[in-house]
Amino acid sequence: MRSIRIDCRGRALELGQGTRLLGILNVTPDSFFDGGRFAGVEAAVAHGRRLVEEGAAVIDIGGQSTRPGHAEIPAAEEIARIRPVVEALAAAVAVPLSIDTYKPPVARAALAAGGHLLNDVHGFQGDAGMAAVAAEFGCPVILMHHDRNFPQAPGATMEKIRRFFARSLQIAADAGVPADRIILDPGIGFFKTQAQNLEILGQLGALRSLGRPILLGASRKSVIGRVLGLAPEDCLEGTLATTVLAVAQGVELVRVHDVLANARAVEMAEAILVKSSLRDRSPIPWTGT
Repeated sequence: MRSIRIDCRGRALELGQGTRLLGILNVTPDSFFDGGRFAGVEAAVAHGRRLVEEGAAVIDIGGQSTRPGHAEIPAAEEIARIRPVVEALAAAVAVPLSIDTYKPPVARAALAAGGHLLNDVHGFQGDAGMAAVAAEFGCPVILMHHDRNFPQAPGATMEKIRRFFARSLQIAADAGVPADRIILDPGIGFFKTQAQNLEILGQLGALRSLGRPILLGASRKSVIGRVLGLAPEDCLEGTLATTVLAVAQGVELVRVHDVLANARAVEMAEAILVKSSLRDRSPIPWTGT
């Protein structure tokens, strides 16, 4: 595994020497697992501090739920939810703050308030203005696979995702966002079948050919609940299993709700894999430095 240092507008994100955790901070009333728990600024900042203390390398702040059947809110409302949290957390913690949005006005306002990178669930293929904002602020981006017309037939799932990301990377390049600022997320859920989600979880290494760090976001999602027959609040153990699989496949970042438990799972998995040489050590054609 080769190390890479991503400059997040003055805050460093070191990747490539183990799996790092991105802690989820939803300041929404309707997110599928923790909606409403951290809707106030004081509660959100306290939870953000806790995520860092437990081992988060990045905090991902979201003000618009993307759960199935979510209600779209105006950009102004989303800004009102996240801007004060970003301002307060930027002064309270030293890790980069990721802004989970697909709306350019929200992205611009949050970056101006002290955010450090963007997490676009549409992979720059929703609103073209997202790539322009990323270029304007010189910030890194997480680009997620999200295709409403994703073929439901089994087979070649990872190749279809690679083709989507090839378009995303071209959009980024055309907008002036260099490849060395990009992290890729295969988008567990998001118009994929259960079989496709399970296939992705077992073949994360197939995305290495794109030369960018990989992020997995499976925490407490329905792919786990459907296997175990459990509600999101009972899916911690299933989440830990997906995190260990990510570690084994050399995934650089895992986006989770429960940082402490996942940090312990990562530490244990890495100790075993390093000793046994089982970790996926296939070379990554890094396009960064």
